[in-house]
Amino acid sequence: MKYVDTNQVQKNMNGRLLKNNILKSVFFLATIFGLIVLAVLIIRVIIQGASWINMDFLTNKLSTSPDRAGIMGAILGTFWLMVVVIPVTLILGVGTAIYLELYARKGRFQSFIQTNIANLAGVPSIVYGILGMTIFVRALDFGNVVLAGGLTMSLLVLPIIIVAAQESIRAVPQHLSEASYGMGATKWQTVKNIILPAALPGILTGSILSLSRAIGETAPLVVIGIPALLIPFPGGIMDRFTVLPMQIYYWTIDSSLVEEYANLAAATIIVLLVLLFLLNATAIVIRNKFQKRY
Repeated sequence: MKYVDTNQVQKNMNGRLLKNNILKSVFFLATIFGLIVLAVLIIRVIIQGASWINMDFLTNKLSTSPDRAGIMGAILGTFWLMVVVIPVTLILGVGTAIYLELYARKGRFQSFIQTNIANLAGVPSIVYGILGMTIFVRALDFGNVVLAGGLTMSLLVLPIIIVAAQESIRAVPQHLSEASYGMGATKWQTVKNIILPAALPGILTGSILSLSRAIGETAPLVVIGIPALLIPFPGGIMDRFTVLPMQIYYWTIDSSLVEEYANLAAATIIVLLVLLFLLNATAIVIRNKFQKRY
C-alpha cells in the first residue's frame, strides 16, 4: 500500500495558497483601481459643475448664452421619451418572455428566436439608431420627434428586458404552478395570479436597469437627428425634443469654443447621475421588498 507523501502534499498546498493570495491581490487591486477612477471622475464633475446648478439652470430654456442656459427642455424631453419607452418595452418584453417560456413549443423555432434575442442584446447601439432612422424617421415619416426616438430606444433595450423577464420566470418555483394546476386553475390564471406576481421583482429590477441604459444613451439619437439647441419645450410625443445625454454631448463639443459650456456639461452630468442613481435605488428597494414573498 502506497502512503500519502505528507511533504509533497504540504508543498502542493503551499503553492496553491500562494497562487490564491496572488490572484486575490490582483482582483482586489483591479477593484480598487476601478473605484479610484470612478471617484476621480465623479469628484471632478462635481467640482466643475456643482456651482452651476440652481433653479434657473433647472427651469430655463436652452440658450446660446451660458449664463442663461437651462436644461428644462432636456428634462422634459427625457420624460416624454420614457413615456414612450416604458409601456412599449414592458408590454412587448414581458409578453415575449411569457410566450417563449410558457407557451412556445421547445424546438428549433423557439431556439432560433431565443438565439437571436440573445444576439440582439449585444448589438452596438448605433445600429439601432440606423434602424430607427430608416424605419421610424424616413419610412413611417415620423421625423425626429419623441415617438421616433422612443421607439428607437425601445428596440435598444427590448432584448435586455426579454432576457431579464425570462430569467425571472424561470426562477419561480415549479411547485407553485403545479399547485395552481392541481386546484383546477387554467394556464392563463396560473400565469396571471401565480407566476407573474412571483417573477415581478426580477422583472421590474431588470426593466428599471434597462431603462437606465435607455436614459443614458446618445448614439441612436444622434443618428436619427435629434437636435441639441431646441428652444421650445416638448409637450407631447409628436413634438421635437432633446434629452440630457444629447445636451451633455453637444455642450462638451462646444466647450472648445466657449469654456463655460464645459461647466454646463458637468452640471448636466450631475443631474443625469442623480436621476440614474434614483432609478437604481428604486430597483434595489423593489428587489429587497419582494424577494422574500415567495
